[in-house]
Amino acid sequence: MKILVIEDNIELLKDIKNFLEVEGNICEIAHTYKSAYSKVGYFPYDILVVDIGLPDGNGLDIIKEVKKENIDAGIIIISARNAVGDRIHGLEIGADDYLTKPFYLAELNARIKALYRRKVYNGSREIFFNEIKIKPDSHEVFVNNRLLNLTKKEFDIIHFFVVNRHRLLTKEAIAEHLWGDHIEMADSFNFIYTHLANLRKKIAESGGKDYIQSIYSVGYKFTDRE
Repeated sequence: MKILVIEDNIELLKDIKNFLEVEGNICEIAHTYKSAYSKVGYFPYDILVVDIGLPDGNGLDIIKEVKKENIDAGIIIISARNAVGDRIHGLEIGADDYLTKPFYLAELNARIKALYRRKVYNGSREIFFNEIKIKPDSHEVFVNNRLLNLTKKEFDIIHFFVVNRHRLLTKEAIAEHLWGDHIEMADSFNFIYTHLANLRKKIAESGGKDYIQSIYSVGYKFTDRE
């Protein structure tokens, strides 16, 4: 998952980021309303973790903007405010879940996973696409019931493709989704070609079909449609 955590407590922000990255996610952070607003408007995210009380604004306004722009991201509010009114208002304007501080990082992680499964996998712990089966929690991919030996980036790519099947994905979108803010340091997208070549080879060796269609000068589409 690609997650944006919006929180003004720098220590808590770092703790959440470190925990979620150890779990295998790409986690970006923002500690002000201004920086969060900029990131949400420019980059796509699977999950937004939003604190209500920010030094230069209200996290609820970010949620309103996300819904206004029809941005498809799951939203979890984290806040020290335990008032029922705050929880109800946050859920009414579009948040999917609400967690009151202080909380255990493991609980936040569990809620993020559950929300992602509801939104993307219809509540299932597995994703299927013809002969391909993906188990996101264990980072396993099976082709014709044979487990593939994939690197982390290869898993991230096939997972990203299958979740976004039949959609055109630009090279920029793939690179930014997989590497997050660090992609700005890359001088080309050659690393994508290398990972894709290795992934295609491993799928073929297990008898799988090549569903990765190259769209010249634009990007790729993972599909079994003509």
